[in-house]
Amino acid sequence: MAADISRAGVEKAYGRWAPVYDLVFGKVFDAGRQSTIAEADRIGGRILDVGVGTGLSLSDYSRTTKICGVDISEPMLRKAQARVRALRLSNVEVLSVMDAKNLAFPENFFDAVVAQYVITAVPDPEGTLDEFVRVLKPGGELILVNHIGAESGPRKLFELAFAPVARRLGWRPEFPWQRLVDWAAKHGGITLAERRPMPPMGHFSLIRYRKS
Repeated sequence: MAADISRAGVEKAYGRWAPVYDLVFGKVFDAGRQSTIAEADRIGGRILDVGVGTGLSLSDYSRTTKICGVDISEPMLRKAQARVRALRLSNVEVLSVMDAKNLAFPENFFDAVVAQYVITAVPDPEGTLDEFVRVLKPGGELILVNHIGAESGPRKLFELAFAPVARRLGWRPEFPWQRLVDWAAKHGGITLAERRPMPPMGHFSLIRYRKS
């Protein structure tokens, strides 16, 4: 499937968001963020946090959970690095600028891969998901939190109308659940463990896949 947003566009958009990201999105995304962290801490071990951004989540992980965080936006990541230093988060092992589709980690390396609000903001969602599974250990979990597009009704019409503006902001609002279903079936070796609606009003979903 052809990319409808570009890496350069996403990188530029989130560079612009960096100064105000915590203020604008902190509360909106908090429920999904806390639920994701709880699932990651349940698994423990070494966690890859993709799209770590300004590091809002980092201080909420258990100090016994080892964290590697990556993001495509250097301005966002500088904020995360400052947060790690200020809060002395010694369990954060790595913070690095990295493309989510080309991770500089070996196969079967992480106990869990966390991607919060990422899949709708990458040019190739399916290829990026493949890469997440590659670095995940057998038995490990891929934990996503994301907006999933409405299947019908006024919300779907709004998402389609808003899509051109959203792409300029760095994401796609009309991402359908069927894309994940089709990806999982094609990839194989993974099982859907949970799909949980999240606030506000179920517009977001927590989605867990387990690697065989």
